[in-house]
Amino acid sequence: MNTQFPTIAILGRHEDSRVAEPMRAVTEHLTKAGIKVLASTRMKLDLSVTRMDEADLCERADLVIAIGGDGTMLHASRLARESGTPILGINRGRLGFLADVTPDEMVATVEQVLHGDYTRDTRMLLKARLIQENGEESVAYALNDVVLKRRETGRMVDFSTRVDGAFANTHSGDGLIVATPTGSTAYSLSCGGPIIAPQLDALVIVPVCPHTLTDRPVVVPASQSIEVVLLERDGTTASITIDGRPMGRIKPVDRLVISAADQRITLVHPLSYDFYEILRSKLFWGRDSRNRQN
Repeated sequence: MNTQFPTIAILGRHEDSRVAEPMRAVTEHLTKAGIKVLASTRMKLDLSVTRMDEADLCERADLVIAIGGDGTMLHASRLARESGTPILGINRGRLGFLADVTPDEMVATVEQVLHGDYTRDTRMLLKARLIQENGEESVAYALNDVVLKRRETGRMVDFSTRVDGAFANTHSGDGLIVATPTGSTAYSLSCGGPIIAPQLDALVIVPVCPHTLTDRPVVVPASQSIEVVLLERDGTTASITIDGRPMGRIKPVDRLVISAADQRITLVHPLSYDFYEILRSKLFWGRDSRNRQN
């Protein structure tokens, strides 16, 4: 087949039967179409694929098909960050804001993509730098969000924020979320943050359970960096997570600096992709409450 994607990598939690079945079906379809299929050496399904270390999949593939929930898509984005390999998501999770293709549509969608009938959607990444007092620096990247959160149950965490060097606020509460437009429909949304259209270059700063009701979410340009410093308080301890994965503890002498990364993630969607249709589907928008049955 003459296609832009002669080599495709398959990702997913193959041990989950809900994932294994569509993974098998997609692989068999691709193989019959003459596509070279790559998979991790850890995948135990008996499929005719070329196996390699998972870390090498995106470097060797023209397209990644991630089968699962948004967690699988986040994992795929970590693997594809350096190579820029586009990702097509098939949803077998609960919400599926990122993995938008249903199992019923997957074979037809894959066929359309192979023939060039698709749209590309680039998404911003966050770069988080945890800078210690001695100058040592840890770096991590997030597609959804960077979260500062308290470590001790029952204790608030106190911290301050600066936006592009300008003092913004002093906060007390459970923590802080800095999210991309992609992450605005994740943890940020559950904490009262706004939904940001994915095409916008913006970040949202969302306090988590703030002590004062006036501590509200703020949307800032993606060109501006956000600095978070933990304040000296007795018993204050906090940690940093990146897309739900631990980055490490933060101490009052440390600085957490969050900015837009140079790299972006490319998602592949069917031509029928509609961001607002996904919002209506997942958030139950557009339904007339008068027609609800008791």
